[in-house]
Amino acid sequence: MPRPVKKISKKAGLPPETLVHIGERKAEKVKITIIDYDEVRFEERVVKEVRECFPYKEKQTVTWINVDGLHDPEVLEAIGTCFEIHPLVLEDIADTEQRPKMEDLERYIFVVMKMLQYDETWKEIDTEQVSLILGPNFVISFQEKEGDVFDHIRDRIRTGKGRIRKMGADYLAYALTDAIVDNYFVILDKIGQEIDRLEVELVTNPAPDTLPAIHVFKGEMIFLRKSVWPLREVVSSLERTESLLVKDTTGIYLRDVYDHTIQVIDTIESYRDIASGMLETYLSGLSYRMNEIMKVLTIIATIFIPLTFVASLYGMNFRFMPELSWRWGYLTVLGLMAVMAIGLGVYFKRKRWL
Repeated sequence: MPRPVKKISKKAGLPPETLVHIGERKAEKVKITIIDYDEVRFEERVVKEVRECFPYKEKQTVTWINVDGLHDPEVLEAIGTCFEIHPLVLEDIADTEQRPKMEDLERYIFVVMKMLQYDETWKEIDTEQVSLILGPNFVISFQEKEGDVFDHIRDRIRTGKGRIRKMGADYLAYALTDAIVDNYFVILDKIGQEIDRLEVELVTNPAPDTLPAIHVFKGEMIFLRKSVWPLREVVSSLERTESLLVKDTTGIYLRDVYDHTIQVIDTIESYRDIASGMLETYLSGLSYRMNEIMKVLTIIATIFIPLTFVASLYGMNFRFMPELSWRWGYLTVLGLMAVMAIGLGVYFKRKRWL
């Protein structure tokens, strides 16, 4: 199915720093979840009022504030005021058509990424913008709706498995980024299965809906490339940043995410080439089948041309035709026509045209 076009024109003419939500309204009510932890303690709660997030700014523990829903500008403005987020950054958070990017604003780091999930019902890729604010002791994530790929990170924080409870906010930001990138491999596995199905169908029995399926697949590859390609620069910038918010101990993990990103991009490029090849194969197969049909029709026409000549010759109504009064004339002409048809068939068979 074609992807809906979001109305980015509704920002036209408005002054900078105006919070306008661009995207589908996927959440009826903004949901704010807080996870606060350190090596020995853990707290998780869903707050009803945005001001309940404010005390966590000054805590020495690591705090993850997750906001589901971007359509309420008052919530964004309240969080921006408390955590000193620039209004232009808040404007980018509300605009879900942002290109993946990273901005180091000294007091915090702003990261925009695309989170992809595969819809098994509709067999299509669902995209969602995720914005991260990395501060000294907190990470704020903004999502368009509930449901994400971070459940295993929440489980690790709850159970204390791994080193996430022992590390700082920068490691949490790395873990969220790594979860998004790792989920790209899940998407690519689903696409790989669809490629195998299309290739088998293309070679064995291409149907009328094969061409639209190839076009949809090619469009998905272009969309994936647009969503993932800039992420390489984002992860590279995080790895090379001189900000004190990202410790040296986290750099090695970011390099691993960078390697995964390169691998994802290489796979997407390979799938794009396969999509182009399948389109060419389909068109070549269509041309080949058309040529086969035309060859059969040409052979049939070639066989019937001399038969038609003989039939039209003896269909003339001249009075003095010697064969008209011959007793065996009819059978002789039929036999002659049969010999001509069989002879042409044998000739075409020897030429391997049949």
